[in-house]
Amino acid sequence: MSATVNNPFQHIVEPLDSKDPTQQFYNLSKLGDPRYERLPFSIRVLLESAVRNCDEFLVKSSDVESILNWKHTQTQTVEVPFRPARVILQDFTGVPAVVDFAAMRDAVMKLGGDPEKINPVCPADLVIDHSIQVDFNRKSDSLQKNQDLEFDRNRERFQFLKWGSKAFRNMRIIPPGSGIVHQVNLEYLARVVFNFDGYFYPDSLVGTDSHTTMIDGLGVLGWGVGGIEAEAVMLGQPISMVLPEVVGYKLSGTPNQFITSTDIVLTVTKHLRQVGVVGKFVEFFGPGVSQLSIADRATIANMCPEYGATAAFFPVDEVSVQYLEQTGRDAEKLAYITKYLKAVSMFRDYNNVSQDPDFTRIVELDLTTVVPCCSGPKRPQDRIAVSDMKSDFESCLGAKQGFKGFQIPPERHSTAVPFRFNDKDYTLNHGSVVIAAITSCTNTSNPSVMLGAGLLAKKAIECGLSVKPYIKTSLSPGSGVVTYYLKESGVMAYLFQLGFEVVGYGCMTCIGNSGPLPEPVVEAITQGDLVASGILSGNRNFEGRVHPNTRANYLASPPLVIAYAIAGTVRIDFDKEPIGTDSEGKDVFLRDIWPTREEIQAVEREFVIPTMFKEVYEKIESVNERWNSLVAPSDKLYPWDTNSTYIKSPPFFDGLTMKLQPPQSIHEAYVLLNLGDSVTTDHISPAGNIARNSSAARYLTSRGLSARDYNSYGSRRGNDAVMARGTFANIRLFNKFLNKQAPKTIHLPTEETMDVFDAAERYIQSGVPLVILAGKEYGSGSSRDWAAKGPFLQGIKAVVAESYERIHRSNLVGMGVIPLEYLAGDSAESLGLTGRERYTILIPEPLAPRMLVDVKLDTGKTFQVRMRFDTDVELTYFHHGGILNYMIRKMSEN
Repeated sequence: MSATVNNPFQHIVEPLDSKDPTQQFYNLSKLGDPRYERLPFSIRVLLESAVRNCDEFLVKSSDVESILNWKHTQTQTVEVPFRPARVILQDFTGVPAVVDFAAMRDAVMKLGGDPEKINPVCPADLVIDHSIQVDFNRKSDSLQKNQDLEFDRNRERFQFLKWGSKAFRNMRIIPPGSGIVHQVNLEYLARVVFNFDGYFYPDSLVGTDSHTTMIDGLGVLGWGVGGIEAEAVMLGQPISMVLPEVVGYKLSGTPNQFITSTDIVLTVTKHLRQVGVVGKFVEFFGPGVSQLSIADRATIANMCPEYGATAAFFPVDEVSVQYLEQTGRDAEKLAYITKYLKAVSMFRDYNNVSQDPDFTRIVELDLTTVVPCCSGPKRPQDRIAVSDMKSDFESCLGAKQGFKGFQIPPERHSTAVPFRFNDKDYTLNHGSVVIAAITSCTNTSNPSVMLGAGLLAKKAIECGLSVKPYIKTSLSPGSGVVTYYLKESGVMAYLFQLGFEVVGYGCMTCIGNSGPLPEPVVEAITQGDLVASGILSGNRNFEGRVHPNTRANYLASPPLVIAYAIAGTVRIDFDKEPIGTDSEGKDVFLRDIWPTREEIQAVEREFVIPTMFKEVYEKIESVNERWNSLVAPSDKLYPWDTNSTYIKSPPFFDGLTMKLQPPQSIHEAYVLLNLGDSVTTDHISPAGNIARNSSAARYLTSRGLSARDYNSYGSRRGNDAVMARGTFANIRLFNKFLNKQAPKTIHLPTEETMDVFDAAERYIQSGVPLVILAGKEYGSGSSRDWAAKGPFLQGIKAVVAESYERIHRSNLVGMGVIPLEYLAGDSAESLGLTGRERYTILIPEPLAPRMLVDVKLDTGKTFQVRMRFDTDVELTYFHHGGILNYMIRKMSEN
């Protein structure tokens, strides 16, 4: 929204240009408050939104004062509203959002309201990027085959999304084959400054993907929220947030010529994980920032969820404006962007110390100390210097099962399994690379690392090096611009020769859409119980995410992805061991083929030019002919097809009435799962392939589908019957009841071991409530609303954990599942909980944010936990049974 009628701050509105009085802005400098110039730049964006949207109802003058007083209120759990300028979605999270909207229209209709009130009131862009898989690679027609298969598999979903683009105002769909949501956002969708309805104001957004933070690198404040919360924003609700602490991250120095932005972000990720920035904003400053391109900054901002912050903000500076020019933005827009941001003191000069604002605390990184590195084998924050990769992997091999351990007995560390592929003999060992993917917006948005990979490929080919044919190699750029400059610069041919041809435009391997490995490779891995490796330029490497058969997965820069693919193993010390031999039999070391920063920059200056961006993005919404010819319904209410296994009307609003039911205590609940630390949303609601022996597979088979048509869990998020069965179906889920990894649990009344969904269903049939016990960082990883919806449908009333990832806690609140947190120092272990007890959780009245509640066990033991409803707004949602129920009742009022 541009501005609010009867705004008490109307007196600071003035024209940006005296020659055009119709184009106005809220001049925050005219507040006459010295506190404004000391605010972090990210907090200034929150302030501007509060000032512009102040109506003394949803946004009050007292909220403006709280934000202005940030220096003193930041540590006091002060709640403020925030109305982002827009919302961005991708199709895995976008489909369930549109399904919810369609079901909400039905519910409003039943309650006597106007169903068309369920409609986005702010711009919403949905980019279809999560559906394509690496089914084909190493073929000249792999791209076309993968795109054809994507469309064949997902026709129903795409038809539904096309209906949504017509049925809902303010909703734009970017068709499949266009690129990755965050890269498209960076290169095309970002406004930086809005000029709408006669007002200028900062671009800002929330997105249904945790890596929405990538746009922070361009100076657009944005972060990921749950799909449920995003739906409320689209319907005009402000986000209720606790005013965050802001950690100032000071960058100094210049990285050496062999360092990539990936090395920097993996170093920052480990550092900030150690500092502790969960729930906080990080704002970058210092002279080192001016050494980083926007693509470098975006890479660092992209991995914000991996270091746990809410946002990772780089205020707009001259480099930002140059990037907008390079990516083909209109000159007139560039002029008003600069003029507006300077007028409101939001334009940054990183070398001007007098501009440095106040921060909660300051931490520093000298860029000269960064070394080439990877992260893994199971978490993005576990950085390893490339020089230590070999020794670290070998240490992990024998270490106790955990984030840095596979517990392989010493006598099996040298296991070698011979196999035959394409009529040739090969051998696999622990550490053998079987997947090498240049993937993800994290890196494919950055011309320096992509051209670096291309130049390394060129030098490798010229030295006679190659990649073994059984390694699944792939290149999945985040936009067509990447292909354009790789071809124009002449390096694409060399990438292709090494097996890195373009297989699709989408997230692909980064989100687990890596497709099948060759059967002989799978058999060899299984036969030897091998810890095979994946190497990818992505942002996440949690267990079971990349591929079921790669137990060790490492995040790396695109050039390093190619290097490890050529080496064929992660058990190599590149400093001491050759990567291969040339045509004359001489050793070739990685340093011999590694391009310098100067080489890369010279190619980038010549070939990454504005006309490329303009040419690609001018036709982005119309270039996909199959999308253009797709026929979708035109009704305002969606005509649900009961035969569809992709799109199904969800049961969330069944029986909903206008009358509120008081919250009920939870009596004699069983524990469905007893979990440990760092349970991710991938563990809770996997996005990858549907296993043939799973509950979801049995359901799909009963609907007449064969295994080849199962597709992935992510593609079936529009069908609650599949997703409820897929909840906790990750093969790497470690349940303490079983003391091993398996997507199963024990049905406690009968002591039977069964799939988690089957056990939950049996409890539901018995009328018994369920809870989950968990450790630290429950729900970390991707922004995934089905990680809350699925447990809700499994009958889970509450989760008791040591701590929560921010977005997942919000999603639980949104579904009416109670997030409970052990008191400091308490845990399941310290309290002696086995999970076999029955739990009674007493819900008092009246409720208050973050209040303590009692938990009573059937053993006679009692302890207290904190109820993690952090704001009054969240308590309102809970009283309604969830945020969507609240919105339906609100929209149904006459």
